[in-house]
Amino acid sequence: MLSLSILGFLAEEPLHAYELRARISGLSGHVRPVSDGALYPALNRLRKAGHLDRQEEPGRGATPRQVLSLTAEGQAELLRRLREPAEVEITDRNSFLVLLAFLGRLPDPADQARVLRRRLEFMDRPASYFYADGKPVRATEMDDRFRRGMLTLAAGTSRADRAWLRETIAELDAESATSGAP
Repeated sequence: MLSLSILGFLAEEPLHAYELRARISGLSGHVRPVSDGALYPALNRLRKAGHLDRQEEPGRGATPRQVLSLTAEGQAELLRRLREPAEVEITDRNSFLVLLAFLGRLPDPADQARVLRRRLEFMDRPASYFYADGKPVRATEMDDRFRRGMLTLAAGTSRADRAWLRETIAELDAESATSGAP
């Protein structure tokens, strides 16, 4: 999730690490703030892999600013990761939202639709926070009001997610059909 966020934001424009961390924190929300202890090792790994460049620019005072930018290899890696997201980037809601934030960078609507179809297939599988005898427990079957609340909220979110996914996949399919026409 962190590497994808770094690649995605740097594909938009070169950034100082502080600005990059602020954008990533905004995207991931207060639940998962980004620490320097996580950000800088990730930046170093991406630099060693040839995905990022770091350049010095004059800063305030005597200290130069380190500005990060995406290399051609980094752009290719971003597109690969968007086209072929890891399973967790499909199944984990927060990871999927990070993926979704940058999915528009894929130039082909058919590729975008394929990713959304994977999420829809996952969303259409029966699931719950709670199970009885190996089967998902539904809100109507839950006695505990707070757990019932969890299940009710999750069901509403899931319905909205699936509706948006179906609508957007249909739009992308229409765009693909139009762009593929002679």
